[in-house]
Amino acid sequence: MKIRVAAFALVTLMVGGYALAGSYSGAAFKRLQGLAGEWEGMDDKHQAVKTSFKPIVSNTAMMETLSPSGMEEMVTVYSLDRDGISLVHFCPTNNQPRMRAVPNTEDVKELAFDFQGAGNLPSPETGHQHHLLIRFEDENHITETWTWRHEGMDMPMVFHLTRKSK
Repeated sequence: MKIRVAAFALVTLMVGGYALAGSYSGAAFKRLQGLAGEWEGMDDKHQAVKTSFKPIVSNTAMMETLSPSGMEEMVTVYSLDRDGISLVHFCPTNNQPRMRAVPNTEDVKELAFDFQGAGNLPSPETGHQHHLLIRFEDENHITETWTWRHEGMDMPMVFHLTRKSK
């Protein structure tokens, strides 16, 4: 009987600890869910950009469809992943980078996604999206900084976005 009580206490402690560790990711994912809708703005070269965020799969994931001026549409799917948020980016270059952010506070001002690997990437030297920083300016303004890596060189692409009025 004592072993069962001890085992139950241990499991409760482990689950409680996991819930606590995962609480920041839950708050961050709610912040992403709050982006649902249409957005428009400019890149750092004053070219138009549009994006939209849509909840999918019973609100367990968010899908972003990004359309920078002069580029093909890109799709990114964000989802909770234990104590973090993972993304898969579907790129017109036909590779699929995977990135992950681990928030360290409940008051999320930005999410920094780091490269974890990629599908269909012949080598790390092949051009691919390698990092994403989403900065939450306020409820109606965000800045996305995507970092393209090719042959070890990084090139940031900055998108300043404003929520479209309904």
